[in-house]
Amino acid sequence: MIGRGAVAAAALMVMGCATSGSVKRVETQVLVLRAESARQDSVRAAELARIIRLQQQVLDSLASSRQALRVLDAKFGTDLTEVQRQLLQIQELTGQSQRQLSVLKAGLDARAEAQTQVVPPTVPDSTAAAATPPPAGPAASAEQMYTGALQNYRRGSIVVARRAFQDFLVQYPTHPNVPDAMYWVAESFQDQAPDSAIARYQEVRTKFPQNRRASTALYKIGYVYETVLKDAAKARAAYQRLISEYPRSDEADLAKSRLESLKP
Repeated sequence: MIGRGAVAAAALMVMGCATSGSVKRVETQVLVLRAESARQDSVRAAELARIIRLQQQVLDSLASSRQALRVLDAKFGTDLTEVQRQLLQIQELTGQSQRQLSVLKAGLDARAEAQTQVVPPTVPDSTAAAATPPPAGPAASAEQMYTGALQNYRRGSIVVARRAFQDFLVQYPTHPNVPDAMYWVAESFQDQAPDSAIARYQEVRTKFPQNRRASTALYKIGYVYETVLKDAAKARAAYQRLISEYPRSDEADLAKSRLESLKP
């Protein structure tokens, strides 16, 4: 009996030692797992922080790009408006050059026709010459009057040019250059008497709605209201009317750009 009890006690002691060792190994493994988990959490936290920083950098870059695009859009819009204005001036100069060429051609044709005619010589009568006053010089033609007025305007003689254009309108009320002359009269008032300029621009648009000057005059009405009289509401109304009545004109594109700048 004593032998069997000793064996059982020894077996129990061995089992107890084995159980205690297993527990320690399990505890060690748990600690290792915890340390590994903490390390992985730290890595993930660092990676997450890096991703957040990258995301913020992307957002900042997008904001900067949008701002740059807005600046470029505004710059290109201004440049486009200036280019369109210059194109209008070039078109005006081209039309004036064509008219001047027509005047020169007409003068050359008249001279050639006069040279083909043979005039018989006459003996001057000194008595008649003394009694008869010298004939008055020939009146200026419509083209000469218009061209001279335009040259004065370009030289900066605004008042002289205005009077010349007004004389042209009185003497040649049905001439094809009447809309242009009325337009330049309106231009001459723009800085000193903007209300008078608007009234005359309106007259051009009303009397010659199909003429190329009509859309330009309506644009100038809006421009004077905007830049000289500082009346944004009336300027906006004029630009909108221009876009509605003359949607295919060059001035309609200019009016759209001006409306963008007038947005509240």
